[in-house]
Amino acid sequence: MNLILLGSIVLLFLLVNAFLAYLGYRGTSNASDYLVAGRKAHPVIMAISYGATFISTAAIVGFGGAAAVYGMGVLWLTVLNIFVGIFIAFAVFGKRTRKIGHNLDAHTFPEFIGKRFDSRFLQTAAGLLIFVAMPLYAGSVIIGGTQFIAQTLGINYEVALIFFVSVVAVYVVMGGLKGVMYADAFQGSIMFLGMIFLLVFTYINLGGVVEAHSALSALKDQAVQIFGAAGHRGWTAMPQTGSVFWWQLVSTIVLGVGIGVLAQPQLVVRFMTVKSNKELNRAVLIGGVFIIIMTGVAFTVGALTNVYFSQTMGMVSFFAVEKMTDNIIPLFINMSMPPWFTGVFLVTLLAAAMSTLSSQFHTMGSSFGRDFLEKGLGIKTTSSVLTTKLAMCVTIIISAALAYALPKFFEQGSAIVAIGTAIFFGLCAATFLPMYFGALYTKRITKAGAIACFVSGLAVSSFWLVFVHIKESAPLGICRALFGVDSLASTPWLQNVDPIVVALPISAICTIVFSIFSKPPEDKHLEMVFKGVKRG
Repeated sequence: MNLILLGSIVLLFLLVNAFLAYLGYRGTSNASDYLVAGRKAHPVIMAISYGATFISTAAIVGFGGAAAVYGMGVLWLTVLNIFVGIFIAFAVFGKRTRKIGHNLDAHTFPEFIGKRFDSRFLQTAAGLLIFVAMPLYAGSVIIGGTQFIAQTLGINYEVALIFFVSVVAVYVVMGGLKGVMYADAFQGSIMFLGMIFLLVFTYINLGGVVEAHSALSALKDQAVQIFGAAGHRGWTAMPQTGSVFWWQLVSTIVLGVGIGVLAQPQLVVRFMTVKSNKELNRAVLIGGVFIIIMTGVAFTVGALTNVYFSQTMGMVSFFAVEKMTDNIIPLFINMSMPPWFTGVFLVTLLAAAMSTLSSQFHTMGSSFGRDFLEKGLGIKTTSSVLTTKLAMCVTIIISAALAYALPKFFEQGSAIVAIGTAIFFGLCAATFLPMYFGALYTKRITKAGAIACFVSGLAVSSFWLVFVHIKESAPLGICRALFGVDSLASTPWLQNVDPIVVALPISAICTIVFSIFSKPPEDKHLEMVFKGVKRG
């Protein structure tokens, strides 16, 4: 593609983002503006910001690449994304989060949890966990965007990494959540159009919808020959129930991400940015349509890349990229799409990555600055906003370092972007989800129960990642160093059971048991928490 044209497209995109960040900066006068957009966000902006934050290069590049391996079964994640990530999140969690968050004057998710259970420990620990763990997710998103930039422009990965992270850092630190949400809405609109174009051109290249899917079904024998030992039965069928591939697809990709979305700190905060439930109701439809297009297209195109590479290179996607699954979507775009679309899709991926990263950096910075340093350790500064900005800069550096190191840490063929995303989503579900649900719907969950939820979820998830789940335990090497094996699980299927399958039920049980045998919260505090909250 003409580099001058490509540079012009990217420059225009960046200039618009810079202007939106400036608007956010101009409209930010206090901590409430910077952390929760003044609680007056428009429902359309909130919905697209939520969706754009949710969907990133992790979905497009990471899980699109995973779909090229697992097939159309990944679309079950789209089903959960819509039902759980939009409908359940907005209707069951969103409305009460908004109202209770207002009652508590909470500005961050850790502050929401800490004030709800009157626990300084929970706010401090949650803030620290987000600061420590979210860079893994952010690093995964950075990898997805950086790999496409490096491949498209033909530049060094490290150069692309520095350029990409620097651009995002400037506008998120300057604009606060208002700037982030304005930019998210703009970036989400670009993502939406870009993914529609991608789907249309994919079907055109493959001869039509029926022809494309028929050709994918016809590759069944190749799929079985390559991955059959792990349970693969073709790219248009689910893996054999109970097999290694089935557990990887169902427990890690579908459940890990599909359930984990409910307890994502950067998404929970979005519910506290609107002034009434009416805005949330109006946002559901917009968010639902956005998620269908973004994930549905990415997963469908990911699976169909096998047809394209089989026809053009004589091999399926996995081998076309030399087993580096995160390179499948970038290579497919650069080889199959019109030259001008490469520029459009580059901006689409930039928008996807920047919308998520901006929210991640904002969440990590506010969690460490406000929740851990100010509220937890009692370190007072002249400006809460300045502390948050400095903390953001630290998390940006850590995330960029992980994006540099992770491709070298995992073995060839690992879906690094998908793995990093699933780890963080599952960890949030196990440590936060039971207490978060209890915080919204019952007065009987106690401080002790909430702390038990956090500790047990974190402990079980960490143990399973280090000693059982082979995708992480093998590259970490701790299990082998201590016990001489990559996983303590003796069977392949158990080695591939995601931590969320074990950790979430245990943390939920601990929440209930410790709440039953501990002193109930004070009525005066609960009256303030649930003031104006509708029953049911």
